[in-house]
Amino acid sequence: MTNPKKPFNDVSEHMSKIEGAPMSKPEMGSLPLGIRIIGYVIIGFTALTSLFVIVFGFLD
Repeated sequence: MTNPKKPFNDVSEHMSKIEGAPMSKPEMGSLPLGIRIIGYVIIGFTALTSLFVIVFGFLD
């Protein structure tokens, strides 16, 4: 298995060095509290909206 932080080709290594592109996705626990709260609010709002659409769709 390959190391997720090791670049798999020269292009991705160049992106990482020059542009500062991360080699792996950030984990939710490593993000700042404000960004985590915003993410949870957006996900919760989307889930509740979907639930309301399904429930009120059957009531018609």
